[in-house]
Amino acid sequence: MSEQEPAGGGVDEPGRGGAGDGAGPAAPDDGTAGAERGRAGDAADGAARVRRRYPGISSRAYEHPADRPALVSLRKLTGFETVFKVLSGMIPERSLRLLFLSDSVRVDENQFVQLHHMLVDACEILDLERVPPFYVTQDPRPNAMCIGLDQPIIVVTTGLVQLLDEEEMRAVIGHEVGHALSGHAVYRTILLFLTSMAVRVAWIPLGNIAIMAIVSALREWFRKSELSADRAGLLVGQDLDASLRGLMKLAGGNNLHHMNVDAFLKQAEEYEAGGDVRDSVLKILTVLPRTHPFAAVRAAELNRWAKTRDYQRLCHGHYPRRDEDPQSRVTDSVKESAAHYAGAVRTSKDPLMRLVTDVASGAGEFGGKLRDFARGAGRPRPGDARTGDARTGDARTGGGTDGGTEDGDDRRDEGRSDGDRPGGAGEGRGSGS
Repeated sequence: MSEQEPAGGGVDEPGRGGAGDGAGPAAPDDGTAGAERGRAGDAADGAARVRRRYPGISSRAYEHPADRPALVSLRKLTGFETVFKVLSGMIPERSLRLLFLSDSVRVDENQFVQLHHMLVDACEILDLERVPPFYVTQDPRPNAMCIGLDQPIIVVTTGLVQLLDEEEMRAVIGHEVGHALSGHAVYRTILLFLTSMAVRVAWIPLGNIAIMAIVSALREWFRKSELSADRAGLLVGQDLDASLRGLMKLAGGNNLHHMNVDAFLKQAEEYEAGGDVRDSVLKILTVLPRTHPFAAVRAAELNRWAKTRDYQRLCHGHYPRRDEDPQSRVTDSVKESAAHYAGAVRTSKDPLMRLVTDVASGAGEFGGKLRDFARGAGRPRPGDARTGDARTGDARTGGGTDGGTEDGDDRRDEGRSDGDRPGGAGEGRGSGS
């Protein structure tokens, strides 16, 4: 590990803008942007760049408000702890390591040297003491993962290495280091194992239902954890444009000269706000089988977080420390999550969320009217609702449509109206609300 900066300060990179300004400048969009740009022109510059460090940073500093409560809910799921303990002993972690060691390329000082330097730098930035083993595996599909039970392993595919430039890849490596720091690798490994098992026992109805219940809960949590790791990637790369470009490339491939980040973010806004309630239901159904949120949604979430005061404070050294984690309470995270969701629902443009807000608002207004009526505020005053003849003997003889019921009401109302009239015994007191 290299020498760390004081917790309150950190180091801004010279010449290219550090994390303190929210994001570095975008790389030139000249049509040749892609994998070759990072591997050729920026190699020396990337090595010389000094980034802000976050000594002792806790994963709570960048975790999405829904991440930890979702994990707590997962652990409360009936049977999860039993399955977790059994699978921890069943999953062949040693054979998993041997598989990558024998059939992938290990990233170190001699192979994929540039990726190795990025990993070491990412671990220094987030103050991760033990650098995880890192492998590149042959697969044309762009992907990266952090798995393992005792010790996390980071794996990226050749498709991802060829797709991203240096700064974009740095954000991805920071993303995976964030998973490792948050302890996500264990649950990710179990999710992969259970997903494979669910396919094998699909012919057993009850067995498949039981496993898929846990798999669905794991996927729901993991989608939230991806938003947390995206934030960690931004803390490591310290270039918002690069993080957004990387997500855009995952959606549209290595065609950067045909794409635009601002337009991509507008897509996310249209996705979140467009359509009607039927579209909102379809969004929920389409995301259920996925382990990752959609790329455009991730980009929009990250872009919003980068504009918050919390992110700016974090960049200036104000963040929770790891040594404070034992004192942190889950209830605080749940409260923070509840506040986050309440604000998200209020400001959401999604048709279903707007419907929920309108229904809740209407129910609250209706409940307020009922409360006022029960307290008497909604009852008309005798002088307003009836003419002076209503207090005469005609009204008390049953001349009203309700007969005896109105007779009793008139006597009670008359008794109250004496106090409401100027000069009465109850002068100065209203009808109450």
